[in-house]
Amino acid sequence: MKTTKMKNGRTKKAIRRLGFMLGLGCFVAVVMFPFYWQLVTSISPPGHVTELSLLPDVSTASLDAYFFIFQERNFGRYLYNSFGVASLSTLFGITIASFSAYAIARMRFPGKAVLLGLVLATAMFPQIAIISPIFLFMREMGLRNTWLGLIIPYMTFSLPLSMWYLTAFFKTIPDSLEAAAKIDGCTPVQAFTKVIFPLALPGVFTAAILTFIYAWNEYLFALTINTQDAARTMPVGITMFQGEYTLPWIETSAAVVSVTVPLAIVVLIFQQRIISGATAGAVKE
Repeated sequence: MKTTKMKNGRTKKAIRRLGFMLGLGCFVAVVMFPFYWQLVTSISPPGHVTELSLLPDVSTASLDAYFFIFQERNFGRYLYNSFGVASLSTLFGITIASFSAYAIARMRFPGKAVLLGLVLATAMFPQIAIISPIFLFMREMGLRNTWLGLIIPYMTFSLPLSMWYLTAFFKTIPDSLEAAAKIDGCTPVQAFTKVIFPLALPGVFTAAILTFIYAWNEYLFALTINTQDAARTMPVGITMFQGEYTLPWIETSAAVVSVTVPLAIVVLIFQQRIISGATAGAVKE
C-alpha cells in the first residue's frame, strides 16, 4: 500500500513537471516567434517576403541584406552612435546614482521620504510632455546632433529609477561594515569605494543593464534632437529605411536581428548577476 502511494506521488510529480515544461516551452515559443520571423525574413529573397513560410528555403537563403545595410544604409554608424550614447549614459548615470543613493540611504535628514518621492516623480513625466523645452535647451546650448545632447535627457529619465533602486539596495548592507572600515582608518569615501560598493555590485550591475537597455532602445529624443544622418542612433536609423512608397522588409528585418542578437547575448551571459541583483534584499535575514 505504501509503495503504491509512493508510485502515485512520483507519477503526479512527473505529470506536474511535464506540464510545467510544456507550458514553459509554449511561452518561450510565443515570445521568440517574432524574432524568429524577423530572422527568416532577413535571409529570404525579395520575391518570397510575402509568402507565409515558417521554414526558410535554404537554397535561396542569403545574407545580402546584412551586407547591404552596413554598406549602403550607414547602419554601422547608427550602431556606433547608439553604443556610445548608451555606454556613456550608463557610466555617468550609474556613477551619480551610486553616490546619491548611498548618501540618501546612510544620511538622516528630515524629508528623506519626500525627496525620494520627488526624485521618482520626475521619471513619471511622459517624454512627449517635455520634449519641447528639452529641444529648445539643446538648441540654445548647441548640443543638437551630438552625443551629449542625448546623454543629458537619457540621464534625466534613468537617474531617478536607478537612485530609487540603489537606495533600497544600499539599505540592505549592514551599517556595521562601514563602521568597521572607519575604525580601521578609512575615510567615508574609502569605506564606500572599498567596502560598500563591492558588496553592492549586483544591484549596481542590474541598474546599469536596465539603464543601458533604455538608452539603447530610446526613440523620441533621438528622433527630435539628432536629425543629421551621421548623428542618428540605431532606432531612428532603422525607421529611415522606409521610402515614400516602399518599405524594405528584408533590410529592416536584418537590422532588427543585428541589434537584438548582441543585446540578447549580453543579457544571457550576465543573467545570473542580473537575477541576483534584482532579488537581493527581497528576503530580510
